[in-house]
Amino acid sequence: METALKITRPALVGGGSDEATYRSAPHNLEAEQALLGAILVNNDAADRVSAFLEPVHFYEAVHARIYEAASSLIRMGKLASPVTLKTYFERDETLAEIGGATYLARLAAAATTIINAEEYARTIYELATRRRLIEVGTDVVNDSFHTPVEMQARDLIERAEQALYELAEQGKYGQGFQPFGMALTEAVDMAAAAYQRDGGLSGISTHLKDLDEKLGGLQASDLVILAGRPAMGKTSLATNIAYSVAAAYEAEHRPDGTTKVLNGGVVAFFSLEMSAEQLATRIISEQAEISSEKIRRGKISEDEFHSIVEVSQALQSLPLYIDATGGLTIAQVAARARRLKRQRGLGLLVIDYLQLLAGSSRRAAEGRVQEVSEITTSLKALAKELQVPILALSQLSRQVENRDDKRPQLADLRESGSIEQDADVVMFIYREEYYLGRKEPRPNTPEHLEWQDQMDRVTGVAEVIIGKQRHGPTGTVELHFNPNLTKFGNLVKDDHLPDFHD
Repeated sequence: METALKITRPALVGGGSDEATYRSAPHNLEAEQALLGAILVNNDAADRVSAFLEPVHFYEAVHARIYEAASSLIRMGKLASPVTLKTYFERDETLAEIGGATYLARLAAAATTIINAEEYARTIYELATRRRLIEVGTDVVNDSFHTPVEMQARDLIERAEQALYELAEQGKYGQGFQPFGMALTEAVDMAAAAYQRDGGLSGISTHLKDLDEKLGGLQASDLVILAGRPAMGKTSLATNIAYSVAAAYEAEHRPDGTTKVLNGGVVAFFSLEMSAEQLATRIISEQAEISSEKIRRGKISEDEFHSIVEVSQALQSLPLYIDATGGLTIAQVAARARRLKRQRGLGLLVIDYLQLLAGSSRRAAEGRVQEVSEITTSLKALAKELQVPILALSQLSRQVENRDDKRPQLADLRESGSIEQDADVVMFIYREEYYLGRKEPRPNTPEHLEWQDQMDRVTGVAEVIIGKQRHGPTGTVELHFNPNLTKFGNLVKDDHLPDFHD
């Protein structure tokens, strides 16, 4: 094929002492010309490459414009040929310099076959990725030489890691504007997946039936806040959900090397309060149905020990990853989550709990409210970037304790302005049993009998109050809670119990 373009964009590279050596960024104009020619001869070639190749991947700007115009015509069901494209480029000065409409005809005339079209496209894509890598490396060098006073080396590493992650996930995040038709396709695909999935959920199932019905599952890119006072069971519920999602993980490995998640997901659990061993003990306790207190104190029978061993063996392959590092910053959480998604995949991110995260030193100096605002905004941005739900636990202020009705409200959130604003879903966990148990009257009195009736009604019942949900209803969901096993489950109400027959 005749090479019609002879363009040199030199970049200075270190050479000898007497002369400088120049080299241009990686590119292949012949591959770009061959692909465009194949598309203009047979529009079917565009279908083979449009899934991964974008105009931005072309080195030569005029080639990018030709590809974009041809793709637009083909999407509209029209023919893309030198004749139909001519009107789009009559006033294109760059194309005029290399022959104008004649150049389009020469591209098509020089094309031989569409068999190698995908290979040409892969070459173009690969070279574009390498050019972007050069840009990232250049930015790292420049930033390292000219670092602002308030920025540390760790911040530079995290910035570089984010740039590399976005490059690795190219086409999924940070690509600017996209046609509305593409967004429509994604919305229809989500609806189709929900229709085909058991339970009709568009998000990841928590395996708590009533909660799933209210939320539609945990939705990708959502920031979900789970708040409550101490001893309500925040960590227990988060652990239960994390285990259920990881245990349900099922994936299909495709011939092209990608993985399609069919159910559940890989879970990252940032435990800033409890150690990894304590979390593992909780999960073993839930699954072996042995009190975690008995496990810690060693007061277990031989049969219970064998049960623990069996459960532990079953949990070995669980795709649940725990990071129990204390005092993490939001930037460190983001960097570690990106790394896990790149290496293992990621379906759900859990943070226990939000107030133990640190923001940047600049925001911390401005006050705790500004720091928490930065943390919640960053968590929401991270959920969108990684396309996974983030479940972040949060504490409530003490003002709950001063009310007769101790059910939490949105105003009870610490630094409620930023948390309430940035969250897609805010849930509160409340157990009447906890508060009522502390008000026991003297035995053998009418008050005690009335108290006992109330206790019978609320024992083992936990309320999850959905105070905010951007794309669904609010309301209360009742769950069963076993405090000895710190385990939540579906609540079977009296009117749903099976009938007994003599």
